[in-house]
Parts: sequence; structure tokens; C-alpha cells
Amino acid sequence: MRYEIDLFGVLLPSLMLWLVITYAIGALLRPLIERSGLYRYVWHRALFDLALYVCLLGGVVYLSSGLLS
Repeated sequence: MRYEIDLFGVLLPSLMLWLVITYAIGALLRPLIERSGLYRYVWHRALFDLALYVCLLGGVVYLSSGLLS
């Protein structure tokens, strides 16, 4: 696994790229969750969003582990 990504001569940690991708996926999912009414069943919306972000980040890192090697 590569730990740095070369972006136009700037070395960025690969986790930073995964965090940005996960944020974009989460930003797309939040309105869908809002429209579906799932937030009505959630006790604490901010904690739910954090847990969703962590789960998505785990999925993105797992799926990309084979891509960056």
C-alpha cells in the first residue's frame, strides 16, 4: 500500500484523499436520508452523521486498498 499520493509534486497522505472522497459521498447521502425520513428515527443527528461518516470511511479505505498498491 502506498502511504503518500503525489499530486503535482506535493505529497499528500492517502488518508487525506479518502477523507475528502468520504465527505463527498456523505454529502450526497445526507439529503437522501433527509427525504426518506430516516432522521425521524435517529436520537442524535450529529452522532448519526458521524457514525455514518466513519462507516463510509472504513468502506472507502477497504475498497481502495487494492487500488493504490
